[in-house]
Amino acid sequence: MASSDLSLLISMGFSQERAELAVKNTGGLHGAIEWLEQNQDKSMEEIHAISSHENDPNAEPPALQPGETAKSLVCNECGKRFRSQAQAEFHASKTEHVDFAESTEEITPLTEEEKKARLEELRQKLAEKRAGQSEQDKEDKKRNEAIRRKSTKETQDIKENLQKKEQLKEAAAKRREKQEEIAAKERIKAKIAADKEARRLKTEKEKAEREGRAPESVSAAAPVPTTSSPVASKSASAYTESRLRLQTSSGTVQKSFPVDTTLFEVAAAISQDTGVEVQTFTQNYPKKVYDHTDWGLTLKEAGLVPSAVLIAR
Repeated sequence: MASSDLSLLISMGFSQERAELAVKNTGGLHGAIEWLEQNQDKSMEEIHAISSHENDPNAEPPALQPGETAKSLVCNECGKRFRSQAQAEFHASKTEHVDFAESTEEITPLTEEEKKARLEELRQKLAEKRAGQSEQDKEDKKRNEAIRRKSTKETQDIKENLQKKEQLKEAAAKRREKQEEIAAKERIKAKIAADKEARRLKTEKEKAEREGRAPESVSAAAPVPTTSSPVASKSASAYTESRLRLQTSSGTVQKSFPVDTTLFEVAAAISQDTGVEVQTFTQNYPKKVYDHTDWGLTLKEAGLVPSAVLIAR
């Protein structure tokens, strides 16, 4: 009989280990069903841990002996009824309930219909528990995925910010290098001009000495242009700022930048002011597209001085 009860419990979906413990600890299908209901939320580790604290881990309630008078005992603490003293004692050892009383009511065995109903009830509880666990697993998976995406986005944002800072540093370093290069060229030009002037004065002095006249102390002043002469237009190199009219997806922006500002710094300023990430600048006349490969150019080098109209995309 125990073998058929065990097979029936395993066919319901209970693990073999849990079903064997239920039949072993109760001695029948009725008791096994109650045992499984009481321990459905406990893991096998918890069940073994409880058993290890008992004096005799292998103790099990004796089954009803043939001819034993059926006597009903009721637990006043939980209301459960038992056929024999042994089953009541086993219940007390498991639950630590101590308040029992005799009852004149006889516990009748479960009919086949009642057995089927109890088994169906157990099946439904087991299915509900597994469904609830499955939903919890889905929620946990969604939550973990949301945490992973948030972490990935934050990491990506940090990387992009660091990359922008590095690009700004590189642009500033290139601008300093260009300024230092221009200053060095100006110093060389001034030195050459000074040497040339010194040689001219020396030649003039030697010539004056040969001709027996005093050398001119002051060189002839350069002719001053009169108001009637045409005024030359100011060259691009004389400007220190460039006025840009920038057309973005959020509107038109007009800003002035120093002529040594790089296109990367212009794009960063637009992004900071409008929130628009600039990928390219387009100039309609003359037709020119500036992309990331041109980001290191200054406005002066790009020919955007003293003013220009750019489309930011």
